[in-house]
Amino acid sequence: MVTEAALLDIKVIVFKLMDKEYAIPVDNVRSIEKVLHITRVPKVSSYIKGVINLRGVVTPIIDLRERFSLAQSKYDVHTRIIIVKLDQKEVGLIVDSANDVLDVPLSSIEPQPAVTGSIEADFISGVAKLDRRLLIMLKMEVVLDNNQ
Repeated sequence: MVTEAALLDIKVIVFKLMDKEYAIPVDNVRSIEKVLHITRVPKVSSYIKGVINLRGVVTPIIDLRERFSLAQSKYDVHTRIIIVKLDQKEVGLIVDSANDVLDVPLSSIEPQPAVTGSIEADFISGVAKLDRRLLIMLKMEVVLDNNQ
């Protein structure tokens, strides 16, 4: 049975890039993987690191730090690839770490603040305030759009 409160929440996967926490709807997430061998692909955008063979499926991999024009860092034991699916696209997103699965009340999500000069602002749908945490909600359709 679905409670009325559950209809007012969105379940999200929380992950980190640098010192910020981001969230994407669990409905878009297929799996979370450790970093696997990535095969480079020539003549693609620099943020596309290549492809992986994940259980027989060739999946393109995007480094979100580079996608958002953030400082690069070496992959470590906490680095994860979040496999997301949107429409018929399946893509892996490299993140610093994947932390939590949370229920976020829709009432706690505010529209994206006006940020001037931030490239990453194009990718943000809103910000959720939970206790002392700020979760940056991503627009997956824009993150996965090569034309942005």
